[in-house]
Formats: sequence, C-alpha cells, structure tokens
Amino acid sequence: MNKHIGSNFDDFLNDDGLSEEVSAGALKRVIAWQLAEAMKAQKISKKALAERMHTSRTAVDRALDQNDSGMTLATLASAARALGQRVEVRLIPDSGTRPSMA
Repeated sequence: MNKHIGSNFDDFLNDDGLSEEVSAGALKRVIAWQLAEAMKAQKISKKALAERMHTSRTAVDRALDQNDSGMTLATLASAARALGQRVEVRLIPDSGTRPSMA
C-alpha cells in the first residue's frame, strides 16, 4: 500500500526529506526571474550588470539561471543591489511543524 495516498504534496515532500530542497529551488527561480525582469525594465544588458557587480558575465549568467541552485545569497544580493533592488529573506512560522526542544 502506498503511504502517500490521501496525503497532500507537502506531506509527501516532508516524508521524503525534499521540502527544503524544493523550497530553495523555488526561491532561486523566483529571484532569478525578478532579476531578469528588472534588467528588462531598466534595459540593462548582462555585460552592463556584470560591470556594475564588478564580476564576470559568467557569474551574471549563473545568477539568472533559474536551475542553478548553487548560487549564493551574496551573489544574488549583489545583482539585486546593482539593479537598485535588495533581496529579503525571512523566517516565517511553518504551520505544519513544531520546533523540537532537543
């Protein structure tokens, strides 16, 4: 019998230990998309963004790659700052879990 029948997707991800990985990947995709949109709105090329960030175009390509989960917050924050933006990361209560007191 499948233990996931009748459960929701969050339960499935938590049971398989994938919740954090999926959340981090989704966050990276959203930030990369927002950076690309800001570049379009400001008509800034990848080369110009790299110059503003004092980095290489390759680093900009990685920051904009929605599937590159290895990008650091520092690099994303640098790209955002170069576009007159900032990255905000915050903790919010998870309604499905309680912190352990271990």
